[in-house]
Amino acid sequence: MSHLLTLLLISFIVSSVGWFYFIYFFSIGYGLSISALAVATVVMFWNEMTLPAAILCGVLFVYGIRLALYLFLRERKSASYKKILYQPENTARKPAFVMTMIWTSCALLYVGQISPVTFYLNNLADGMAVSDVWAWIGAVLATMGVVIEMVADAQKSAAKKINAHRFVDTGLYRIVRCPNYFGEVLMWTGSFVICFGACCSLWQWVVAALGYIGIVYVMFSGARRLELRQVETYGAMPEFQEYTKRTPLILPFIPIYSVARHTWLKG
Repeated sequence: MSHLLTLLLISFIVSSVGWFYFIYFFSIGYGLSISALAVATVVMFWNEMTLPAAILCGVLFVYGIRLALYLFLRERKSASYKKILYQPENTARKPAFVMTMIWTSCALLYVGQISPVTFYLNNLADGMAVSDVWAWIGAVLATMGVVIEMVADAQKSAAKKINAHRFVDTGLYRIVRCPNYFGEVLMWTGSFVICFGACCSLWQWVVAALGYIGIVYVMFSGARRLELRQVETYGAMPEFQEYTKRTPLILPFIPIYSVARHTWLKG
């Protein structure tokens, strides 16, 4: 428990960048927090560190730094992204209580997301018979997820340079409309499955499950916002209508083509 409290303190400190602009709580602050928590996990459990756990922490560190840098540069260079980011409802001053609740929720979520590898190493240090098999499975899935995200972002950037006014339906986008969100879901699935071999107690399962469910909800909420924006921008195009009918939204080969009507996903 002491290790988890240490991670929570770190999460609060790093994610506090959101006090400069509340969107940063779950954008730049999110990426920096995940990287910081990954580093902290390695430092705290250096003597117990296994190769799959080290790989997973390395993947999460790279993911977080890349995300924070990507969002920072995107805000500086993309006028369309900046317009979305600084919409009036986002720039309106938020009450201190609301800001504190957002800050607290984000800090708790980020610790929950990274907690499986922490529980695995903590229980290993306590002499429990943890399984490296699930740790390896998790490391492989997480690595695949980050690679998918990176490829998807590169493919979208290349497609937009060719035609900035057309939706992207090439590369990974032929398989799923939000491959970057799918990549992140896959990455955090890799993190979560470590619990199956970590000899987790009930409370550890609860913490890990809440972190995993929370980030999956965030990904589907983000996919819903993107879907609504795309429908507004490209909805009149027959080829876009056909594309959305045959291409799943976020999970490849799973016939979920729209979540627009699910207002409970509104974040």
